[in-house]
Amino acid sequence: MKRKHLWAVLLAAAVLSGLLLGSGVLAVEESSPAELEAAQEVPVQTDETAVQQPAPAEEPSLEKDVVTLEETADLDAMPLLVNLWNPLPEQYTVKLEKLDNGLQIAAEARPALEKMLSDCEAAGMDVTVCSAYRTESTQNRLYQNKIARLRAAGYSREEALAEAGRWVAPPGTSEHQTGLAVDIMATDYPVLDQKQAQTEEQQWLMEHCWEYGFILRYPTDKSSVTGIGYEPWHYRYVGQETAASIYERGLCLEEYIAVPEVEGASEKLQAAVDAALAPGGGWQLPVANSNTDSKAE
Repeated sequence: MKRKHLWAVLLAAAVLSGLLLGSGVLAVEESSPAELEAAQEVPVQTDETAVQQPAPAEEPSLEKDVVTLEETADLDAMPLLVNLWNPLPEQYTVKLEKLDNGLQIAAEARPALEKMLSDCEAAGMDVTVCSAYRTESTQNRLYQNKIARLRAAGYSREEALAEAGRWVAPPGTSEHQTGLAVDIMATDYPVLDQKQAQTEEQQWLMEHCWEYGFILRYPTDKSSVTGIGYEPWHYRYVGQETAASIYERGLCLEEYIAVPEVEGASEKLQAAVDAALAPGGGWQLPVANSNTDSKAE
């Protein structure tokens, strides 16, 4: 896998192409059931319905023994990193296989996922995979819907863009486009919010997912590094050996690969979005609609 320096792939090119084109990066279209897709979004938080956020964690520091790109001879052995600062490679392709509910996941991850879900249910839990692989067009629609909902809730354009990016990755920067990420929820609590962490199902998954090669991708104390808010439902396949190392050392994927948060990243993201919204930029911000139903996506 060809790796580039962190800032060699700033959003001005790759992310903008995701924001503007809305075309599929991967060749295979998803077949997500509409009723499951509707559960993918985090509800807009207003003063009346705000979910209490965890206390801000101290700025994480990278451990001295963290694997770094410079120290790794075989870069192909490192797990694929996709985030706001490392967009999906333009030529990325993935072989997909269907789960029992029709959703698709990377073929390499399907056996481990099915074994994890089977063992979870054998332990008395009832879980549902509500999101897996997404095309870029699907990610673009979810992202724009999130912005529209925030605008309808009274957020300014700048506030809506910043808040939306914390919960729904801009197209081209979402792990769901890799086919290696899944959202798993407790079947009797079909809401993707932070209360998922309190369910027995999520507690079991957080404790055991590494045994099957998965990691909790966006932990509660790593948001300043990942750029994404706490998601106690989003699991990423990285392979059993890597997952065990990440779990045992209490890292997130960025720390494991030694890619820390970069100062000024939010400003650069905002500049890229502003360029896309400028006349001739090719992307139109969804019109705020006071009648927008936050659960209708």
